[in-house]
Amino acid sequence: MRLIVNGEPHEVAAKTLADLLGELEYDGEWLATALNGELVRATARAAVGLNDGDRVEILTPRQGG
Repeated sequence: MRLIVNGEPHEVAAKTLADLLGELEYDGEWLATALNGELVRATARAAVGLNDGDRVEILTPRQGG
């Protein structure tokens, strides 16, 4: 399936948002995710299905100024 992740096209096998995070090797409890502009809570990621063409944003905290 083709998704846009953080503005970049990706071919993935993931069926859910949680699967996508694993496939792209994102881990940690400090991630923020959005699907097609809507915030997705960490507790809901395993139940949120993905469709071809979806736009996913994955935000991670950074240190610095």
